[in-house]
Amino acid sequence: MTDDQKARGSCLCGAVKFEVNGPLRKISYCHCGQCQKSSGHYFAATAAARSDFTLTEDRDLKWFKSSPWAERGFCGDCGCSLFWRMEGDDNISILAGSFDVDVPLTAEAHIFVKGRKGYYDITDGLPQFDTYPGDPKNSEGEGK
Repeated sequence: MTDDQKARGSCLCGAVKFEVNGPLRKISYCHCGQCQKSSGHYFAATAAARSDFTLTEDRDLKWFKSSPWAERGFCGDCGCSLFWRMEGDDNISILAGSFDVDVPLTAEAHIFVKGRKGYYDITDGLPQFDTYPGDPKNSEGEGK
């Protein structure tokens, strides 16, 4: 990617800013209880290699250890949920809505659908999983 092609994002107030200079994973929609609690709905998240991810402003970035193996990043000033990272993983999940411009991504799946609340239906035809596929640590619905 050239400098003009970097995917840049931020929180609502600008106290946390980031850029990604590398490929982004397709979007996963996470319906787990933790994602619902931290955002008020389900998450739409992509991911990038940590080596491709740079914080360009982190004056109020806070991390909350939401499970024994993962933590969630948010702005301590405006409260925006921004990131999710698993201990020992080389990737960082990034909430898709936190990018400053429309990043050309497509969605690939819904995860932790057993946690979905009854006020909405999933009708987009994407694959649906009750857990995070292939990750035994996340079998209890504490997803990305």
